[in-house]
Amino acid sequence: MSSDIQLSLFGESNFDQKELIPTDAKIPISSGTYANMTELAQHCNQCQRCELGQTRTHAVVGRGNLKAPIMIIGEAPGQSEDETGLPFVGRSGQLLEKILESVNLTTEHDVYIGNINKCRPPNNRVPTPNEMAACIPYLLEQIRLVDPKIILLTGATAVKGLTGEKAGITKIRGQWIEWQGRLCMPIFHPSYLLRNPSKEKGSPKWLMWQDIQTVRAKYDEIRQNIS
Repeated sequence: MSSDIQLSLFGESNFDQKELIPTDAKIPISSGTYANMTELAQHCNQCQRCELGQTRTHAVVGRGNLKAPIMIIGEAPGQSEDETGLPFVGRSGQLLEKILESVNLTTEHDVYIGNINKCRPPNNRVPTPNEMAACIPYLLEQIRLVDPKIILLTGATAVKGLTGEKAGITKIRGQWIEWQGRLCMPIFHPSYLLRNPSKEKGSPKWLMWQDIQTVRAKYDEIRQNIS
């Protein structure tokens, strides 16, 4: 029986739609649906809201401090992430960790990492608009649960997926964007830096160093204001 038929048989008032969330992208995920990340992860691992659920090995929900002041959002899992169920664990993830360490930030204390999409697209292609639309509500719940002060968006797909901004990453990286009361900064995806290894002034790696220092300064400023 399809979820549409079930919803027509059982009105919203006497049927819990929550258990249907992983079955159909038409089922909304309202703010406050999940009490914690464990509950959300269970649904992600059951999820068939788009066709990516049929080809994944593991859903890749997130890793890091569940109450981190900084959240990093990527595009979608790659092969290493699909195999392990953890985001940013391949070469890109190793470089990301080095970038964070360069300004004394860690996933243990300061950072939580997630993705626009929880399942790997075949051949690491860019997620389609429908795939992103099916999965974004999970991410919005993650952001609510973690409640970060700063969100870093790695690459154009992450920027567009969360904020709707369509400008190229080279034009908007390093700039603060306010999104739903939170400070967001687009940054280069680590995979782009791996393809552009030069550290000369003006190179992507050099620009990333400027950006991560700006993030660290803003983080310190926010902590000082809170205390």
